Amino acid sequence: MAEVVTGEAVVLEVPCARFPSRLLALALDLFIQLILLFILFLIVGLAITNDGVNGATAGAVALTVTILIIVGYPTLWETLTRGGSPGKFALGLRVVSDDGGPERFRQALVRGLAAVVEIWLLLGFPALISSLLSERGKRLGDLFAGTFVIQQRLPAGQAVAALPPVSPALASWAAQLEMSGLTDQTAETARRYLARLPELAPAAQAELGDRIAAAVRAQVSPVPPPGTPVVAYLSAVLAERRNREQARLTTADAGVAWRPPAGAAIQEPTGATREGEAPRHEPPAPAAGGFVPPA
Repeated sequence: MAEVVTGEAVVLEVPCARFPSRLLALALDLFIQLILLFILFLIVGLAITNDGVNGATAGAVALTVTILIIVGYPTLWETLTRGGSPGKFALGLRVVSDDGGPERFRQALVRGLAAVVEIWLLLGFPALISSLLSERGKRLGDLFAGTFVIQQRLPAGQAVAALPPVSPALASWAAQLEMSGLTDQTAETARRYLARLPELAPAAQAELGDRIAAAVRAQVSPVPPPGTPVVAYLSAVLAERRNREQARLTTADAGVAWRPPAGAAIQEPTGATREGEAPRHEPPAPAAGGFVPPA
């Protein structure tokens, strides 16, 4: 698992792809590319033999199409499918940005260009060494592009720890929370506590839960409804935090400006104006004797 810090300073946990699955996905993609190259050279050879095509022209066409297959194949696939390719789809992998967002064209192009050197020319040895040394299994192309590969489809028996279920009434209360003061460290502590809850003794559950809930209440408002259990309170706060971050990523990906949830308080500096409004001026205070000077 890898922790990803998004643009809103929210820590998300995503499963990194393991080296064997990445290697097998790469082998499948390379096999497809080699088949395309074989078909290409076969067509060029037949054209030279049968049609008498100029050798220089055939060589230029072959070189152009070779570059398109080696560089354009992964670039187009990863751009159009947001980080996928036939090999990655077969193994359940996907390339994402370091902040957890979808891969962009520039990043896919950098990865494709780097693959020419580290995979095709140097037989993959730099990619192997870099992947083994990197915490997230990054090859050189990932380091240059600011990406890494995640396990989008987990194998059977492996599942990401989910938060305990939240009741509809508590979820409705959590939708109105003001969580700008909730720090990443406090949220991560609460998340780890909920994940390890089955492993803790009842006494440890109560002691740690009360301590973590007090830290969360100091940074989140309003306070939970009376009688709310600690586990339910922490689950509601973390679930709402995760939902807001996922909504922000979805709207940002679609090009829609993010809006705060209904009922959330928005503070504006004194004298600030919204777009399209004239500047606001406070009226002058009445002078002594009741005389008000003109504006």
